[in-house]
Amino acid sequence: MLAAVAAVSVALAGAASAQTLIVLNKSDHEAALVNPATLEVTAKLPTGKGPHEVAVPADGRYAYVSNYGSYAVFRPGEQRQAPGDTITVLDLKARKVAATWALGEYKRPHGIVTSRDGKRVWVTTEEAKAVLEIETSSGKISKAWKTEQETSHMVAPTPDEEKLYVANIQSGSVTVITRATGGVRTIVTAAGTEGIDVSPDGKEIWASNRGANTISVIAVATDTVKESFDSGGKMPIRVKFTPDGKEVFVSNAQSNLVSVFDAKTRALLAKVEVGMVPVGIQMTPDGKRAFVANTNANKISVIDVAARKVVSTFETGKEPDGMAWAR
Repeated sequence: MLAAVAAVSVALAGAASAQTLIVLNKSDHEAALVNPATLEVTAKLPTGKGPHEVAVPADGRYAYVSNYGSYAVFRPGEQRQAPGDTITVLDLKARKVAATWALGEYKRPHGIVTSRDGKRVWVTTEEAKAVLEIETSSGKISKAWKTEQETSHMVAPTPDEEKLYVANIQSGSVTVITRATGGVRTIVTAAGTEGIDVSPDGKEIWASNRGANTISVIAVATDTVKESFDSGGKMPIRVKFTPDGKEVFVSNAQSNLVSVFDAKTRALLAKVEVGMVPVGIQMTPDGKRAFVANTNANKISVIDVAARKVVSTFETGKEPDGMAWAR
């Protein structure tokens, strides 16, 4: 009996270690690979200057990193650099840089996501006011949609991948791109629209407005704002649904806390104190834990989702921000 229990324990530990949490350290210009079972950094891979966001397709083989070119902590001799214009491709199996894609005129790449099949990457480029579709087999740009909005920052696809929703900070809006037709339209939200996520059922978009300290809920069926409400803190900067779609986590950068909402009723369920300037949020696939990157504290907070409390913290490097999960 004891041998059986031990075997199960070993199997569970092995399954957990086979998964990886990727954390981007903006001021170290690197991606930290973290064992989510032990919270240990197992490797650090170089990226371009100021990596901000990272995306991993379902097969977990490659990670795609947007090199925005902006970071807070400078090493001796470093000077402020030009806007970033590359994407780093990391081979997570070999644990090395597989490729660097040059984006040419499309500068300051930021929000980045992959298609379900891993054949395409969608990335915002702030200076060009555009969203790119890139073929992962070649790194070539196959499509470019102009948002014509200021600071097109984060992007989120609907589950069917028919639409892409883009948060535009300075314009205070959300742009909707219909991929099949190439149609682009913009929805006015509120000041400083930055964080964005799509509900797992594909029916709603939640966008956080950091200038207004509000959340805007957009109906996907009509592409209209159906409701707005207080974010529960100051400077809401990221939004993340739990995998079951029942709750929504919002990081409030100036309040050093994460607000937890009931996705259906919009009720504020909890305020979880984390570290200084929380930004990126990453859920585990089972929805039991949420990782929050506290950029000014150089720490990651681990939240027990059911208990709504921080159960651990760990460090990965300087100015952690974007995160992704690799199975």
